[in-house]
Parts: sequence; C-alpha cells; structure tokens
Amino acid sequence: MLILFISDLHLSSRRPETAALFERFLAGPARQANSLYILGDLFDAWAGDDDLADPFNARISGALADLAASGCRTHFLAGNRDFLIADRFGVSSRLTFIAERTVVDLASTPTLLLHGDTLCTDDADYLAFRAVVRTPAWRDEFLALPLAERKKRIEGLRERSETAKSGKPHALMDTNAGAVAEAFHRSNVSRMIHGHTHRQARHELVVDGRNCERWVLGDWHATGNALAVDDTGWRWLRID
Repeated sequence: MLILFISDLHLSSRRPETAALFERFLAGPARQANSLYILGDLFDAWAGDDDLADPFNARISGALADLAASGCRTHFLAGNRDFLIADRFGVSSRLTFIAERTVVDLASTPTLLLHGDTLCTDDADYLAFRAVVRTPAWRDEFLALPLAERKKRIEGLRERSETAKSGKPHALMDTNAGAVAEAFHRSNVSRMIHGHTHRQARHELVVDGRNCERWVLGDWHATGNALAVDDTGWRWLRID
C-alpha cells in the first residue's frame, strides 16, 4: 500500500509551470498510490466555491476527480490560503475532507496530520488574523460579497501578507518548539506530518519520554516533492 503526502503547491494561473507539474503528478506517480493526502495550500488563494467556473480552477478540479476515478482516495486538509474550499469543490474533485489535527494510522503508527500554521505561535499577528477569518460569522459575511469583490480583497490581503513577511525574521514564521511538543503531547502520538513553513525536512525529538519524528513537507515550484509511505518505509519523492 502506497500513501503520498503533499502540501503548499500554491496553484495559480500566474504559475502555469507548477500547475502543469501537478497535473503530470496526478496523471502519473499519484496513480500508483492507494491514497493521496493534500495538507493545505493547494491553491495560492480561494475566493469561494462559486469560483469553480474559472477555467483554471475547473481544470484542477477535473484532474483531481480523474485521479479519484482511477482508484486513489484523495484527502484534503485546508491551509491558510485555501480554507474557503467547501463542499462544492469537494464533490467536483471527489475529495474527502479531513480536519486540522487529524490522527491516522500509518504503518501501525498513529500519525498527526495538520497544515502547520497553528504551530507557528511566535507569529502573534498572524494567529490573531487566523482566529478572525476562521469564524463562521466572518466566512458568511465574506462569502456574501460578490465574487469579484472577494477576489479583489484576497489579492489585497495577499500583497499585505507578502510585505509583512518580508519584514519578519525567518525564525518568527517557523514552528515553535513548545507548540510542536504540545501537539505531540495532546495527540499522544510519536509521528507528525505538516507543511506551511516550506522547509522540507525530517526532525527527531523526544516528547514525554517518547522518540518522535516530524516530517515537514516542502512547497512546489518548477519541481515538487511528496512524502511516500509504504511497506518499505518512509522516503521523499522528487516530482519533476
């Protein structure tokens, strides 16, 4: 049984080379997998499921549906860029939604899955913003706006976010060691997989006397990456 994990593709019509790479991945290597987990930020931005009429978004949704039709079960966990993805996109793409901090059994080891932004607790400004936009009231008010207005606001937020990040120390936007340890402790697991920080790596640590490991998925550009899990073990795949 082969299971693949990816995140942080940030798909956009502005980055056609990454979209083409993802489509080749779905039509090729992903067809060998029993399951694919997308751990957030599939899209660089998502204004609402009514944007499925956009040809680029419809093309990506169709490619995901084709993968599911081939027999690969596809799971999606929302990121900080695409948390407005909802049931319409899920049905169209034949995705199964999973919640932040889901625990799954991988090779007989309970494993915590999350996007990773909630582990970056040193970035207080971002976490305050996240707390607001993840409320049902904010979501309902935002989705009631015309699609064009939503896209305009998202673009403004994206530009401000990029500006803000350029002025922040890299360490501020990385995971906090205490938050990582607390996630292991609360979930009572010894393995974690997440994305968000774009810092592909495998980390070893000890929590509550247990040897733990944390796999961080990388982002995608001209090449991509996936974490592969099967009967032979765990390994990184380069996607090109």
